[in-house]
Amino acid sequence: MTSANLDEISYVDCLELLRIGNLGRIAVVLDDFPVVFPVNYRLLETPGRSWITVRTRPGNLLDRDRAPAAFQVDHIDHAGHEGWSVMVRGTLLRADPDAADFRERFDPRPWILDERDRWLVVEPFAISGRRLHALTSDSS
Repeated sequence: MTSANLDEISYVDCLELLRIGNLGRIAVVLDDFPVVFPVNYRLLETPGRSWITVRTRPGNLLDRDRAPAAFQVDHIDHAGHEGWSVMVRGTLLRADPDAADFRERFDPRPWILDERDRWLVVEPFAISGRRLHALTSDSS
């Protein structure tokens, strides 16, 4: 058996983990039920504010403006029973990619480019994270 410890990740460390990734999951509510989609993302940072940027196809299920949303990235070491998770809760908003060099500076570079012309941001009201550490291994 492995014993583990769950620790809170600081806000600063959550931002660092968001900076290094490019693939996460976004959740929205559709017909009264949550749905989750894998998305390429990029952390958009300005002094005092951070957002998650994604691109999608106009008219698809993620193409929403002013919708509650959650975004998550994580890493799991199955063999070591360790990992971390960062959760961003906020509002999904449509963004103008041509405003303030947004397109050049904050393109999430989706792996699938077909018609991904709708730019969205998650405007957070909360960013939090947890890290799971394996403490001991018993060889019984």
